[in-house]
Amino acid sequence: MVKPLAPADLRRLLDDGDEIAVLDVREEGVFARDGHLLHAANLPLSHLEMRVTALLPRATVRIVVCDDGGHLAPAAGARLIEMGYSDVSLLCGGVQAWSAAGYRLYTGVYVPSKAFGEFVLHRDKTPEVTAGELLEWKAAARDVVIIDSRPFDEYRRHTIPGAINCPGAELAYRINRILPTPGSVVVVNCGGRTRSIIGAQSLINAGIKNPVYALKDGTQGWHLQGHELARNAANRAPEPTAEAIAQAQRAAARVAKRFGVRNLSRPQFDTLRSYAQRTVYVLDVRSPEEFEAGHLPGSRSAPGGQLVQATDTYMAVRRSTAVLVDDNGVRATMTAAWLIQMGWDHVFVLNDALVAGGLETGVHVDAVPGIDRLSVDTVSATELHELVRKSGTQVIDLNNSLGYREGHIPGAWHAMRSRLKISMAAIPGAETYVFTSPDALLARFTANDALFMTQANVRVLAGGAAAWQAAGYGMETGTARLTCGDDDLRYRALDTQTNVEAAIRDYLSWEVDLLKSIESDLDFGFRRFD
Repeated sequence: MVKPLAPADLRRLLDDGDEIAVLDVREEGVFARDGHLLHAANLPLSHLEMRVTALLPRATVRIVVCDDGGHLAPAAGARLIEMGYSDVSLLCGGVQAWSAAGYRLYTGVYVPSKAFGEFVLHRDKTPEVTAGELLEWKAAARDVVIIDSRPFDEYRRHTIPGAINCPGAELAYRINRILPTPGSVVVVNCGGRTRSIIGAQSLINAGIKNPVYALKDGTQGWHLQGHELARNAANRAPEPTAEAIAQAQRAAARVAKRFGVRNLSRPQFDTLRSYAQRTVYVLDVRSPEEFEAGHLPGSRSAPGGQLVQATDTYMAVRRSTAVLVDDNGVRATMTAAWLIQMGWDHVFVLNDALVAGGLETGVHVDAVPGIDRLSVDTVSATELHELVRKSGTQVIDLNNSLGYREGHIPGAWHAMRSRLKISMAAIPGAETYVFTSPDALLARFTANDALFMTQANVRVLAGGAAAWQAAGYGMETGTARLTCGDDDLRYRALDTQTNVEAAIRDYLSWEVDLLKSIESDLDFGFRRFD
């Protein structure tokens, strides 16, 4: 039932004006390294069941699956049909056939968003400051406030010394509580370039009077110049006062007028969601903590800065509709303005989204197709500890390779679900295999796959490595026992273990060079505003 599709036919579908999702089902590292279609969303076959509902909420949407011409895309297409998706096609010959037909491939991840950052820098002439210049300012006791615009977990890994954490969509919302004086110079940083540029330009677009700069090349540029990064920082931006929120709302109203941000009433929203032929993403752009404290039923957490930074990880369907949610319109409006500039036609801010009551709390849990058919027994951390003390048990860790490197159950082997046969052949035989993953779902699905590959006992560790640590057992670090290498993940340059400086230079050159692609590839579709 999966339909074959030639590259030229896919090109026509991409241009016909209707909704379409192109899914590249290879592992992220392969997707980034070997090249992919510009508008393909990376949904590895390993994680298909866990992420598909969020990315493809409408079962009748047109879907095209692709890989490198191997077995992953046909397997993904078959699974999608089993899940109830009715219009699934396979790109014949994969990405190589697409390239051979004369169409472009792109390396890296988040390419549309990364290219958009370079577009904004070029179009708006966003002011930049180098690491060396910033240090000179600080040495001269200039009044400088450094703001790290990444999510808190990235900020904690490494940041510029003294930086305050304020993720991208929060900048215009919280800036009036951050600045000590009207003359303070604001420097916005991220890990590389995009979120520094978008963050700085957000403040400029909001009409902030202070001088604003993007830190050129972010923490990577700081490291390249030989400066130490701060680890485990915890300086978060404060909550805004009522007066600061009112200021931010006035700024957001000006931004909405300039970029044509449209609002929806609740009745209009209800009508929109009732359309069977439209894919509607309802995205809450506040912080994850605020989302968990209370959110609109059916919405998903998509912090605004990350939504702009990695749009394809939240919305896989081209020409779909995005309805953005927050508590007072500021963060939703600022995020919507960026999506509009990126070329998204159907973007709305929901009025009074959280006023009517009936909110849900906690983490949103998507329906997981096929989970009711899994029948794998679990073991507790204590039971596993006893099992590994004896011979005959192998632990198989399905965390990504970076997470595995940073901590895993001693003696555990690393595996990828999409390459499970290879992994099982590499792992010594055992009487019992125990699978573990951070979210438990991946371990359950992979263990179920393993039932068809071995006669041994197959189990899942209840609670994963977190339960193991909570029981007081130690962890091991390092990359021993990687059964399939580490191309399940596109590593950030600062997370590589060898040739870090070369990796940084290569990454920054790649990002800057995207500007040439924007100028010659109309598929980017970015918009200019006066």
